[in-house]
Amino acid sequence: MKGRAPKPKPLSAFNYQTARTQILDTIRRIPKGKVASYGQIAYVAGWPGRARLVARVLGDVEASDGVIPWQRVINAQGKIAIPKDSPGHRTQIRLLKAEGVVFLNGKVSFVHHGWQPGDPSPLLD
Repeated sequence: MKGRAPKPKPLSAFNYQTARTQILDTIRRIPKGKVASYGQIAYVAGWPGRARLVARVLGDVEASDGVIPWQRVINAQGKIAIPKDSPGHRTQIRLLKAEGVVFLNGKVSFVHHGWQPGDPSPLLD
């Protein structure tokens, strides 16, 4: 996308649940073996410029629930955003590798593993 990103929508307590639902629905669409950035998820979910909101929503998700493929969301540099050497960091790498995602020098290639929202993908894997 060229030019400036659209101005982020104001977020109130009232529309946090709406944003959360839209963000989680978008994350559910990422197929196995693919990844997306926080910013991409925000944009596709209708909340452009709200990458930190995506991180906040994911922080509230129970990682062990198995319903939200949280591990498929990484930062824009292709790296895991969870602090290195933490259990969550190791878990995310393990889950992504189990899906066939390849890391090179601690990064995932968006060229090879980046999700394109127009790709046909199931709502849930």
